[in-house]
Amino acid sequence: MSHGHVHETSAGTSNRVKSLIAALEAANVLTEAQLDGAVESFLTHAQPANGARLVARAWTDAAFRRRLLADGNAAAAELGIDLAHWAPVKLRVVANEPGRHNVIVCTLCSCYPLALLGPSPSWYKSDAYRSRAVRDPRGILAEFGTHLGDDVEITVWDSTAEVRYLVLPQRPAGTQAASEQQLQALVTRNGMIGTALV
Repeated sequence: MSHGHVHETSAGTSNRVKSLIAALEAANVLTEAQLDGAVESFLTHAQPANGARLVARAWTDAAFRRRLLADGNAAAAELGIDLAHWAPVKLRVVANEPGRHNVIVCTLCSCYPLALLGPSPSWYKSDAYRSRAVRDPRGILAEFGTHLGDDVEITVWDSTAEVRYLVLPQRPAGTQAASEQQLQALVTRNGMIGTALV
């Protein structure tokens, strides 16, 4: 599976979007500038650094880790991260542990914890990833360069419109003296999806 992406334009889709914006403006619902501002504001606050903060805190604070695994929304709120900016969703955090690895997918579309991971990568939305993550998770992980032993159980979690998942990666060995901020720098978006190790 290629991790590059091709931008395909569709005049039909573009025209429909333009027509919808024109209709919203004509009905005095909002202007294109207001829509652009709302999207820009949301995306400014939706970034992988948010997820990395959750992970690093869980690595350094056992009580926070327990709260994060029990109620992802409440734990995120403790750090000032609003998961319900546009739509209320339940965040379920699943922890990688020795002998267990988790992978996130959305088989129906591309549901994804945008507030914690930023905009989803094109491969996450691809039919190839969405189908193969369920059918052949070990194979798809290998294509990302993540090779797990046969003794490691892989669990695939399917996001929905109501529930988003986030992988809590295992803390890297040799990081006991690292600060929370230093640990944040080690956390990657793909690690929080489960397609990479941290």
